[in-house]
Amino acid sequence: MIRRRSISLFSLSFLDCICCGFGAIILLFVLTMGSQTQAMRDLRQQLQRTLALQLSSLAQFRTEKENLLRTQSRASAVEQAQRQQDTLKALLAQLEQQLHYQESGRQRLLVEIDELKKDIAARQKKPEMELAVSPTPIGLPAGGNFIVFVIDSSGSMRNPATERIWPVVLRKFDEVLDAYPLVEGIQFLDADGRFIMGGRTDEKWLPDGPEVRNAIKQALLRYDVFSNSNPVPGIVRALRTLHDDKNPDMKMMVFILGDEFTGTADAVLRRLDELNPRDEEGKRKVVINAIGFPTAVKMGFSMGNTGVKYANLMREVTHQHGGAFIALQEIDP
Repeated sequence: MIRRRSISLFSLSFLDCICCGFGAIILLFVLTMGSQTQAMRDLRQQLQRTLALQLSSLAQFRTEKENLLRTQSRASAVEQAQRQQDTLKALLAQLEQQLHYQESGRQRLLVEIDELKKDIAARQKKPEMELAVSPTPIGLPAGGNFIVFVIDSSGSMRNPATERIWPVVLRKFDEVLDAYPLVEGIQFLDADGRFIMGGRTDEKWLPDGPEVRNAIKQALLRYDVFSNSNPVPGIVRALRTLHDDKNPDMKMMVFILGDEFTGTADAVLRRLDELNPRDEEGKRKVVINAIGFPTAVKMGFSMGNTGVKYANLMREVTHQHGGAFIALQEIDP
């Protein structure tokens, strides 16, 4: 019988092989570690260069941002300075306008003071409204072939009890109208320049005749439109709309019936002189007459001296325009 020998798994040869295998692995690991270390070193350097570039770009961006902020700040400062300059210009213009208004007000105040001085001087004398005159309009110029009446229809020219125009005004109107028994044309307006007959007769002459005269008297008796206490608008409209420069035979006469005036006399005189200038012979195309009623003075309707101002103005207007002014002493209702 053959005797068998036992076999050991972990022999010397096996151990040698194992050791050689581990050595090879270690050698490969060492070799691999060296190459990875170099790659990691290269990668680290590349990252550092990239980071440096990023930091440089960030620093540049910060610099540009600061420059932009400084530019915007300067632009904002310039814009603010421009707004302040515009505001100062507006304030300066406003101040200049206020100074202009104050100067205009001062000039008007000086004119009013001058008017008051004249009125005070007139009141210290015997007023024109207190002059005793004939109760009829004797002495008014005649010879006109077209006559127009400008009648103040304000509250002071009306009876407070009936609110109708004072009977004395109607009587003087009749007396003046009767002084011209036959004319070519008649018209009459209130102090504001409204044609009292109205309608189709606006800015046209009414043909003379008994029926027309009666209609005029009835219209004036029933006239219920209150005008201002200033006959100047009515005078101006009569001169502008009723006189016909193309009619050489027209002799127009204006009769003003009123009691008050609230404006400035110099301005009125200049305006009437423009509308009714003198010709080469020194004559005017329209004769202006006036009758003054003491209603504002006697009945206490006015706030002061409007009646005296009316008398002073009408005296000067009628003198310059070839007419006559008659101041009545009593209302005599």
